[in-house]
Amino acid sequence: MFYYVDVSGAELQPDSFEELAMPLFDQLYNFAHWLTQNREEAEDLVQETYAKALKGFSSFQLGTNFRAWMYRILRNTFLTSRTGLKATMTVPLEPEEEGPELAVERDTPETILFERANREVLQSAIDKLPVYFREILLLCEVEEMSYQEISETLSVPIGTVMSRLSRARKTLRDRLRPQAQAGAGTAAMAKGTNHGL
Repeated sequence: MFYYVDVSGAELQPDSFEELAMPLFDQLYNFAHWLTQNREEAEDLVQETYAKALKGFSSFQLGTNFRAWMYRILRNTFLTSRTGLKATMTVPLEPEEEGPELAVERDTPETILFERANREVLQSAIDKLPVYFREILLLCEVEEMSYQEISETLSVPIGTVMSRLSRARKTLRDRLRPQAQAGAGTAAMAKGTNHGL
């Protein structure tokens, strides 16, 4: 059976909006913080997003993806109210867990230094990616959105999502490969130094 739910009434709209929107607050704040890299700006961005979403809630179509709708509002608000597509976004991702481990039993100053250097190299490589690659990596890898949700959030076809994600990963891999090879040689030297003590 089909039930019609009227959310156009003034009393129902805020309650319905609150039920749908409040569980997304932490996720939206995290995404805003990744985009702005500033706590106060992220708070302002989320507040502006909720204000716009509440104002436009009557245009939301029940049965569609509310999460993607909210992310799209946040993203568009960021792009239009900040410095636009030229905004510098930093997306610090954690390094892959399956990577080769250094042959030390506990953290030493050297291993901590290499780990920080690797994070900085990764962050720098991501910073140099075009915005459309950075945001798709963030939505997929950090926010763990499905291709369908990313498609709805970015208003692009799923094929474009898959293509951009593939090209973003390849570009990032290509940029990190020379540093990884150089880092492996340095790590081997540090390992040898540790055993010589």
